Amino acid sequence: MIKGHPKGLIAAALANMGERFGFYTMMAILVLFLMAKFNLTGTEAGALYSIFYGSIYILALVGGLIADKLRNYKGTIIVGLIIMSLGYTLLAMPMLITTKYIALAALLVIAFGNGLFKGNLQALVGQMYDNDEFRNKRDSGFQIFYMFINIGAMFAPILASWVRNTFVKMQGYAYNAELPGLCHQYLDGKMAEEVASGKFSELAKTVSNGVAPNSLSDFATSYLDAFNTGFHYAFLTAVVAMAISLVIFVVSKKTLPTPKAKVKTVSNLTADQIKKDAHEIKQRIYALLAVFGIVIFFWFSFHQNGLTLTMFAKDYTLLGGFLSAELFQSVNPFLVVFLTPLVIFIFSFLEKRGIVPSTPKKIGIGMGIAALAFIVMALGSIGLPVLSEVEAQGGLDASLKVTPWLLFATYFILTVAELFISPLGISFVSKVAPAHMQGLMQGGWLTATAVGNFSLFLGAMMYDNISISITWSVFALVCLLSMLIMLAMVKWLERVAK
Repeated sequence: MIKGHPKGLIAAALANMGERFGFYTMMAILVLFLMAKFNLTGTEAGALYSIFYGSIYILALVGGLIADKLRNYKGTIIVGLIIMSLGYTLLAMPMLITTKYIALAALLVIAFGNGLFKGNLQALVGQMYDNDEFRNKRDSGFQIFYMFINIGAMFAPILASWVRNTFVKMQGYAYNAELPGLCHQYLDGKMAEEVASGKFSELAKTVSNGVAPNSLSDFATSYLDAFNTGFHYAFLTAVVAMAISLVIFVVSKKTLPTPKAKVKTVSNLTADQIKKDAHEIKQRIYALLAVFGIVIFFWFSFHQNGLTLTMFAKDYTLLGGFLSAELFQSVNPFLVVFLTPLVIFIFSFLEKRGIVPSTPKKIGIGMGIAALAFIVMALGSIGLPVLSEVEAQGGLDASLKVTPWLLFATYFILTVAELFISPLGISFVSKVAPAHMQGLMQGGWLTATAVGNFSLFLGAMMYDNISISITWSVFALVCLLSMLIMLAMVKWLERVAK
């Protein structure tokens, strides 16, 4: 599969695994951590989540500008890895992270480091394929890159939840996803007496090795402390992953391209040629901006996996045994790793027959597939009560919860959509962006992702206040409209990309 690709491709992907590991650690546990630690509603946690995830990508634009200006992509990437490690270290300190604002400050440190790292590494990968020897393998190269970096993401939620659960167990308790919310409800005096003497007392006894606590108040305080401290220590797994990525990058950076410093040259072009070149550059930038506008809506929908879809796993999905709300976040990267070879094979098969869709058309198809995922969720959620009713009764009765296969099916479809959009979109940017704007345009792609991420809180607001089925229907509609607009622009985008 990697035959015929530049030798630096795998080195770049391995170096990026740490960033993916940290990203999926956050995606798996961040919202649950914020709600449990600071007693936030889904909407409040969603606002912080949106700020963080939006900042991760908007700061990639700053990172691209810095690297383009210095022409030192590798040095910028190394600094980014170090700063990300610092941010995760801060989050791992229970005595430091005492308010949501301090937590947000630590998250923004991570976001700044990510901004220096992510877009610039993607730009280096794109520069490998500027060579005529590899130019026709650009799409598959980015698909391979995307597959390998998700190996780290595949294990992050598993390891993070294991660390958290192990610490909770060391304190004499068992893990239960519903208890943090119930503990806060009890301590705040907002729990109905029948819930306190019923479900809450039963769960407290169950997680305390079958021994009923003498004081429910003391139990609630102790369980929250164990649960939240376990979350803090789970962030340490990302620090280790960052250190490994830093070592890999430093050792292998010689295999990655080094952009030459900008040299002033005397132009012999005529006025007409200069005008023609300027027109072409403008068309390329307009095309990229159009694609950026479309993918905003994909990321607004797709990154609900760490927000409303994770909350749905906690509130409405039947969990048990090894299955916890966080572990659903391993499904997506697992499928990326194992579906990518199949997708590459299918595209290669179609290419040999001259019927492979263009990259813009693939992105449009991907939007339609994403819509299908949320249609599945909407159908599977019909009849579920609104969240306020669930909270009033101390959680949804197990007999009314949905099968975990609903989320598995949704993540499967969303992953297929992602493989049509994310790696191919990055490839499209590296192909169309003017040579002197590679870092900036990769930053632009990530900025579009940022705009989608800054809007994520809207999903949490809908989840908290309206029908669950209607919430998913909104995302389906957004993706369908984006697909239609993208397909309407395909011919123009194909001309510009030639």
